[in-house]
Amino acid sequence: MGRRPLGRGLSGHGPSPSAGRSVRQCRSADKLFRHAARCSSVARYAIVTWRVILDFLALSVLTEAVGAGSLAAAARRLHITPMAATRSLSGLERELGVRLLHRTTRSLSLTDEGQVFLAHAQALLEERDAALASVRPAEAGATGRLRLTASTAFGRKVVAPALVAFMQGHPEVRVDLVLTDSVLDLVGEGLDLGIRIARLSESSLVARRLGASPRGLFATPGYLAKAGMPVRAADLATHECLALAGAGHWALGVAGQQHSVRATGRFTANTIEGLHQACLGGLGIAMLSRWDVAEEVACGLLRQVQLEEGEPEPLAIWAVYPTRRMVPAKVRLFIRFLAERLEA
Repeated sequence: MGRRPLGRGLSGHGPSPSAGRSVRQCRSADKLFRHAARCSSVARYAIVTWRVILDFLALSVLTEAVGAGSLAAAARRLHITPMAATRSLSGLERELGVRLLHRTTRSLSLTDEGQVFLAHAQALLEERDAALASVRPAEAGATGRLRLTASTAFGRKVVAPALVAFMQGHPEVRVDLVLTDSVLDLVGEGLDLGIRIARLSESSLVARRLGASPRGLFATPGYLAKAGMPVRAADLATHECLALAGAGHWALGVAGQQHSVRATGRFTANTIEGLHQACLGGLGIAMLSRWDVAEEVACGLLRQVQLEEGEPEPLAIWAVYPTRRMVPAKVRLFIRFLAERLEA
């Protein structure tokens, strides 16, 4: 017998129709969980999820109320009545023995105790999402907040558009995307995933190769008309080379047969994005990834410089995450989704 989709049951707003009937058949938590043991994996997940979500409702009311600015707005986001939201928050305050929010008819603000407790409430909800996602059936899809980082240029041109498409297919996923050319500590920053284009150093992180990132040397037609088209690596000595700060040499050719070429010029930058803009401005020759310049090459704004010694060695695109154990569905599914887009 085929499994039915869960519908709203996995969104946190209520069980699916089939799971809802199961809940109504049970009059106590013990009966509920005994009944869950006899259900399919998907229905059992929905029942257990519904029970756990009830326990975390007060924390959700608090965090949503702070974010939305009122209990009424929090109730709408959580698909409960304003009275239920008020009672849930009041129950949490009674349990803690402190007031968490100053509430009037027109405003809402955190108390000092509320400021302290809010971070813990958010962390508990995130841990709940991660715990449930780790045992979520594959057919149930992705949910929860996905925190990831990528380089500025690759994130803007490749990762962000991929996330838009991924979120359209997984409406229960929320995303925090951090774009930076610095290598962040995934564990220390609380990130689920890092997308990196580099030669990876030894670390305790898990890495999956997503594809290749071919590179080349590029310049504007105007610059090449003025300075001439280099043919050999030695010719670069008379050209303006746009390099990353601290990287004074370019490696050309395949591994094992590489030629190290001195790359100097009047302009350096600490980001690839800076080099890209300087190259477009006609300042010189830059080593850039093909995905980064495909549009400019297609419309004639940039031309590739091909040297006898060969092209720069391609880098690899990696998905990096903290551990192989209990990888949440949101992480597994996005890694697969991005890998398929890169292969297309």
